[in-house]
Amino acid sequence: MRLLLIGRNGQLGWELVRSLGPLGQTIALGSAEMDLTDPGAIRDTVMRMKPDVILNAAAYTDVDRAELESELALSINGVAPGILAEMAREVGAALIHYSTDYIFDGQKDTYYSEEDPPAPINSYGRSKLEGEQAIQAAGGAYVILRTSWLYSLRGPGFPRRVLEWAQSQAVIRVVEDQNGSPTWSRALAEATAMLLAMGEADIVGWLGGRAGVYHVAGEGRTSRFEWAKAVLELDPRKERQIARQVLPARAEEFPTAARRPFNSSLCCDRFEAVFGLRLPEWGETLRLAMEDWR
Repeated sequence: MRLLLIGRNGQLGWELVRSLGPLGQTIALGSAEMDLTDPGAIRDTVMRMKPDVILNAAAYTDVDRAELESELALSINGVAPGILAEMAREVGAALIHYSTDYIFDGQKDTYYSEEDPPAPINSYGRSKLEGEQAIQAAGGAYVILRTSWLYSLRGPGFPRRVLEWAQSQAVIRVVEDQNGSPTWSRALAEATAMLLAMGEADIVGWLGGRAGVYHVAGEGRTSRFEWAKAVLELDPRKERQIARQVLPARAEEFPTAARRPFNSSLCCDRFEAVFGLRLPEWGETLRLAMEDWR
């Protein structure tokens, strides 16, 4: 199997490079090799590589800055995925694209399913929804994987910020009225690899018969406050912590340029029903992530 991975340097792309290796040849490109704002470059690269599968793990992910750079976010998150889907059909490839819980408004009390209507409340969410819709319009053998609160210990992200706060502040205040399903990037990468391995004999036909949108996230839900407490409890370097208290706060106390959904938790039943796969409980994968970081 010949795989074209876009976004190799991101937290998910880095894990995908390592998880996809056993499946065949993986051509992994970063922003220097693939400019997602250049439609011609996208088309030329796909035509030249002629992959069996395209995996798009690249995105404009600065949620607050997207309010100021909405056109750039739309170009990368909205327009480029549609071009990738068109090119996948042209060269006879399948497409796996990663999307976000931020396409929802966060007002639902329970888990979001694929049947819930999208209603993004910020520019980032709108740009990602445009990408989903562009892929669906192009059709073909595509799978869109929506995830929630994706994280890695390799670089910037919520767990690392919490650890930094704990090493510099005696009292930490963390938002308790935002809920989601924390998803370790490695767990999502490994699930992707297992999905591809199932259809290895005829990946385009196999995925084409299962095309659609699926939710794939850490099992269960939690608040950012409880997530932060779990990170600190599992910290392998607790001796560096000076924090003595972790207190709950309201999101309105920390105004940001972009609004965030109050609920980002995802129901992943459809993914399990179709592919027989389900990510472990979010706390268990957090423990594994922290142990690996050790």
